[in-house]
Amino acid sequence: MNAQEPDFIRATRVSYDAMAPHYAARFPDGLATRPVDRALVTGFADLVREHGPAPVADLGCGAGHLTARLHALGVPVFGVDVSPRMVALARRTHPDVRFHVGTVTALDLPPRTLGGIAALHSIIHVPQEYLPTVLAEFHRVLTPGGHALVAFETGDDEHVAATEGLGHQMALDHHWHAPDTIAAHLAKADLPVRAYTLLEPEADGKRQRAFLLAGKQQDAQDDGA
Repeated sequence: MNAQEPDFIRATRVSYDAMAPHYAARFPDGLATRPVDRALVTGFADLVREHGPAPVADLGCGAGHLTARLHALGVPVFGVDVSPRMVALARRTHPDVRFHVGTVTALDLPPRTLGGIAALHSIIHVPQEYLPTVLAEFHRVLTPGGHALVAFETGDDEHVAATEGLGHQMALDHHWHAPDTIAAHLAKADLPVRAYTLLEPEADGKRQRAFLLAGKQQDAQDDGA
């Protein structure tokens, strides 16, 4: 464990480690019942396959359902999650797919390694002041021409603290970002948004869901920093 890592990373790890034993039963594969979401993920898979052989990282992979779906679509993919217990759950549930423990603020990857990044509903625990750090990491590890698909429940840049989840006491912050806020941060990270989809809340939901597809320029001349 890195003593220098942000407090929100430690809190997220502890919270999801506590919830992991019950998480899969409470949160099954959401894409199975969301055809529009599936279509957006399939389009992302088509883009990264066409881009080339570089792998895709599913960041904040949780139980690994999205990682496994991308794998089934022929994408070379691996999952990354901050919680060791969630990674263990993902490995048990999807033994044919690779999963690793890692953090979005400091990805253990060389520059220009990934053809794509999927970050579905994982930035909701990232405070706004850390978004530049996280998205700079996305830019660093993407190959020129690579894509990032970022999805999240929206809000007016609200901060909500959760003290309980799946019967466990915890201190887990949720940050409901406005889509324009995330789009602006992506642009500042040299990952301009190329597609923007906003989905209305489901019958049991309260928040809109945003999908932003961003891309690293083909002719990017970054130094890998």
